[in-house]
Amino acid sequence: MKRSGIITLLTDFGLVDPYVAMMKGVILSINPNAVIVDISHSIMTGGIAQASDMIKETYPFFPRGTVHIAVVDPGVGSDRRLLGIEAEGHFFVGPDNGIFWPIIKDYKKALAIQLTEKRYFLPHVTSTFHGRDVFAPVAAHLSLGEDLMQMGARIYNPVEITLPSPTVTGDSLYGEITRIDNFGNLITNIRRQGLEDFLKKSKPVIYIGNLEIRKIADTYFDVEGGEPLALINSSGLLEIAVNLGRASEYSGLRPDEIVGTVVRVLKGGRISKR
Repeated sequence: MKRSGIITLLTDFGLVDPYVAMMKGVILSINPNAVIVDISHSIMTGGIAQASDMIKETYPFFPRGTVHIAVVDPGVGSDRRLLGIEAEGHFFVGPDNGIFWPIIKDYKKALAIQLTEKRYFLPHVTSTFHGRDVFAPVAAHLSLGEDLMQMGARIYNPVEITLPSPTVTGDSLYGEITRIDNFGNLITNIRRQGLEDFLKKSKPVIYIGNLEIRKIADTYFDVEGGEPLALINSSGLLEIAVNLGRASEYSGLRPDEIVGTVVRVLKGGRISKR
């Protein structure tokens, strides 16, 4: 497969420490022409499910032959495996902790390799920074056209995770907030099609924390400044926002309890045909 020369990075490292820069330095030392794209380094610490959701949402927008590194790795230094994956014309490198499972599950022809060939690692591998010592050099070698099959043996039992999915009970659709974006918008796991199938011809009544919203807006400016709204965002997910404000601050929830909070959608009145 032709490589794009692009390597993406997704971590929970933040940008205060030098860790992300070290990974980039390793990549550029092996492939000086690599194009490195930061997806995010603000994943919640140890937030495997959040990272898994974000990498699946993001990778299709990159050209085939791109290498994606995802390092949210609370088990670093343990006996968890090191993975290289080829799926949908893309490569994925990271820990075997379920972070890539949604991609593997949806693409039945995915090839998963346990990375064991040390010639593709840094000469000295520490027990606490596999992102720098293993995943970054492996990704750089892949971006240069190295064969993933030469990096270890194929495995057929990668770690699986179950991501929360919306459920319907009676006249209520229950989802949850999966992340808060930089604007304070609350991103849920409720997709457009699931919401439409649930509501049919009914108006929604949406509850999250202290907020109650009774329509799906088309844009953020469909309500007055400081007013809450719900809309389907560019990724096709139900999003709770505040025009010219931060929904995360209007919700009445503590910052540490927002992610994972239940979102409830009720069927309101019927929509008039007039």
